[in-house]
Amino acid sequence: MKIGIYGGTFDPPHTGHVRALEKFISQFSLDKVYIIPSYIPPHKTVKSGVSPKERFEMAKLAFLDVSKKVEISDIEIKRKGKSYTSDTVAFFNENMKTKPYLLCGTDMLLTLDTWHEPEYIFQNAVIVYARRENDSANTELIAKKTDEYVRKYGAEIYKLDCDVTEISSTDIRKAISENYGGKKRGSYEQECVPEKVKEFILKNNLYRNGDMND
Repeated sequence: MKIGIYGGTFDPPHTGHVRALEKFISQFSLDKVYIIPSYIPPHKTVKSGVSPKERFEMAKLAFLDVSKKVEISDIEIKRKGKSYTSDTVAFFNENMKTKPYLLCGTDMLLTLDTWHEPEYIFQNAVIVYARRENDSANTELIAKKTDEYVRKYGAEIYKLDCDVTEISSTDIRKAISENYGGKKRGSYEQECVPEKVKEFILKNNLYRNGDMND
């Protein structure tokens, strides 16, 4: 059974996340994909004021309609503390006896060797990265880091064949704050946030403060 895992803060989940998930499932013929909202991301400071439970609910609204193969997992939220990817990979190795496909963004790929127990991640997960930017300078850097990971850790790494989607959760939060309570259409958040997620945000008065950076 081929299993994929896709973790993140999802603060909020957006259409870029959804498109990446769709391609992740189809390109690698995955039987199951677990979306895993983090509790406390080790490499980010969450200032949005949105709780892990609320981010979990938004993930359900954003991703469950994509495919019956998708499941939203609360293992990192239940674990509490910092959400180390190595612990999550170990969970699937030990409980499902499988080497999961791990989807990440370019920024994460370039820093994976600085994460907690990188050797374990590289040896026990297949790394799949999605380009999130059109910066040509990053292409050479990605190739260099990928070669380094293969040589140093014996890593198995693939690129997601998906159009680049330059969407920022930070910009979405700021746009929501600026347009709060209004009916303005065609704004950044209207275009980038799934409708069900948008309704949840408004219903629960999320992201009222715009000064919120990851």
